[in-house]
Order: sequence, then C-alpha cells, then structure tokens
Amino acid sequence: MTLSKTEPQPRLRAAGSPVPVGGGSRSEERRSRRYRRDARWSPYAFIAPFFLFFAAFGLFPLLYTGWASLHNVSLHDPTHMEWAGLHNFSRLVEDEFFWNALRNTVTIGVISTVPQLAMALGLAHLLNYRLRGSMFFRVVMLTPYATSVAAATLVFALLFGRDYGMINWGLGLAGFDHVDWENGTWTSQIAVSSIVIWRWTGYNTLIYLAAMQAVPHDLYESASIDGASRWQQFLHVTIPSLRPTILFTVVVSTIGATQLFGEPLLFGGSQTGGGSHQYQTLGLYLYEQGWFNFHLGRASAIAWTMFLILLVIGLANWLIARRLHSSRSR
Repeated sequence: MTLSKTEPQPRLRAAGSPVPVGGGSRSEERRSRRYRRDARWSPYAFIAPFFLFFAAFGLFPLLYTGWASLHNVSLHDPTHMEWAGLHNFSRLVEDEFFWNALRNTVTIGVISTVPQLAMALGLAHLLNYRLRGSMFFRVVMLTPYATSVAAATLVFALLFGRDYGMINWGLGLAGFDHVDWENGTWTSQIAVSSIVIWRWTGYNTLIYLAAMQAVPHDLYESASIDGASRWQQFLHVTIPSLRPTILFTVVVSTIGATQLFGEPLLFGGSQTGGGSHQYQTLGLYLYEQGWFNFHLGRASAIAWTMFLILLVIGLANWLIARRLHSSRSR
C-alpha cells in the first residue's frame, strides 16, 4: 500500500496582505513595505523644501535680527556684539528721524492706498460686465504689476522732472508754473504714491473682479426687478458682497506701504529720502542706519518695530474679519 504525500495546507492571510506567488513572496513583501513607507513619508518630502527655505531665509533672519536688536553691532565687525538690552528700542522713541519716517510711511500709505483701491474697485466693476475684448483689458491690468520696480520708478522720475519732465510740460501748457516735485514735502510724497498706484491698481482690480464674479447673479436679478439701477446694485449688492475681499486688499496694501522701499529709493537716488528727509520711509531709514551709518543693532530694532506694526495690522484684520463674519451669520 502506497502512502500519498499530503499537500501543505495554505495559511490564512490577513486582509490586504500580498499574496505570495511561487518564490516571489519576499520581493512582494519588500515592495509592499517600500510602498507603505513611500505613501507615509512622500507628503513630508514634498513640503520639506518650503520649510527648509523658510527656516534659512525667513525664520533664521527674523530670530537673528531680534537678537541683534538687543546689542550694539557695527557693520564693520558684525560678529562682535555688545549687550545693550532695550536701548536700541528706547532710542527710537527719542529719534525724530524715526518719527519722521513713520509719518511719511503713513502719509504715503494713505495717499497711495485709498485712490488705488477706489480705482481698482471701479475698474473691476466695469470689467465685470460683458465687454468686447475683456481678456485683453485684463492682461493690460496686469502689465504694470509685471513691470520692474526699477524701470517703472526711473520712468516716473523722468516724468516728474523739474525742468524737462512731461508733467511739468503739461502744467505749463495749462498755464501753471513748474513744480519742484522732488524737493517739496507733499509733492514728493504724491509723486512716490503715484508710482505705487500705477503698479498695484491693476493687481487689485483682478482680485476684485474675481470676487465680483463669485457673487450670485440672482442677487442682481432680484435688485433689477425691484427697480434698482446699476449704481444702486453696485452700492447695495456688490459692495456688501465684497467686504471680506476689500478688507483683505486694505490689509495687504497697508503691509506693502509699511515696507515701501524701492520706489522712494530710486525716485531720488538717495537713502535719505530727499534733502529734508521729506519722503524717507521706514524701509529707507532702516537702510540708512544699517548700511550707511553701520549701526546694525539700530537697524534691527527698526526692523522689529516694523514687524510689530505688521502684527498689529494683522490682529486688527483678524478682529474685523471675525466681526464681519459674526454679523453676516446672524
């Protein structure tokens, strides 16, 4: 009587485990482990470059500047630091040039932000209607934003020239005397603000246009049935719907005005912002203290003061946005 060999019984496998085929079970298991590791760690690898660059060029300079603001540091020997505590900050309170730069920053910010956002809102309202060649006009709106700051500022410096500027030439044709744009306080700030308005109006226009296109069309139809004109629809339908977007653009424009640097520097070609510091902003004053007066500690204190101002602006934005959201949800 011959004994037949008993075949091995297959083992029960867990759900989702790879099925071994012949002698390839080990390679299948290795591939499965690699797949699980890849699925688990790949998202972190994709976002790691951002955090590495942020740590190197954002977080480290911020912390180092904060540490330097508590010391007396010279640009001639930046590795030698002498502890000063809050002296650099307390010195800013008594520094008339700092307060002058802060006033100029606020003034230029208001002069540039208010007309800029008002014009952007009106242009977006016009582009929101069906116009022939609307795509062309949208591209034109972005052209100033894509233009180099240096190129735009140099062109505007020529336009506002005292003797041969085109603006003074136009004023002369209208019977007005020539204006010394750069050496006057208000005239120089208006000239610098005009550069900011020209560069950023189109950018904000497209932001408003995108927000307007998200407004339900039924609201306009209901207002039209009730007899509302286009102007009334703009006031009572468009503006209330755009409140969060308007708040966003106001905050972003305010932050940009606080950090204004390239336009006033290139307009006059000097870090002093004119002979009487008439259009010197906080960014220019920081640049003057750190790279011309060689006081890196004072420059760091100015930078952190600007950072604290931006934090206050961001906190105000959060509180206003929260209040608007609560009022709309009621």
